[in-house]
Amino acid sequence: MTIDQLSDAELAAQPAAYWTGLAYEALIAFTRARQAEFGFTQPQFWLLRNLSTNDLSPDGQGMTIPRLQAAMATYIRPEDDLAGEAQVLLERGWLRRDDEDRLWITEAGEHARVDLKSHAPTIRARIHEGIDDADYVTTLKVLRRMIDNVSSDQT
Repeated sequence: MTIDQLSDAELAAQPAAYWTGLAYEALIAFTRARQAEFGFTQPQFWLLRNLSTNDLSPDGQGMTIPRLQAAMATYIRPEDDLAGEAQVLLERGWLRRDDEDRLWITEAGEHARVDLKSHAPTIRARIHEGIDDADYVTTLKVLRRMIDNVSSDQT
């Protein structure tokens, strides 16, 4: 039996953690595959974003790999090798390293970040195809409520 064959009552009994896990893996795999088609990886984009004063950098200062890993702790995946990804960006001239082993975004890196960001709407459009914005917002609110429901139980 496929999910399309389940009644609403049967769907309501499905475990949220199972489906959110499947969704997460599918969306990450899709996003990373599309980014690879455009010639970059998700961790490379995150490195540029976290080092750009026009994006996520809190102060425009360079950061070491451990500091970048800490900054990305909520979304980096265990298989992501930031040192290896940073090396690629250093070779492309998008990052530079100082004497204290901090990475800094270069002007070319900033231009690349803006270019890489320009692909996000295409990726988002494919993911959201056939999904009304109101349904998407409702889904996020439901997920947020589920998170809130279980977060208060953790000590």
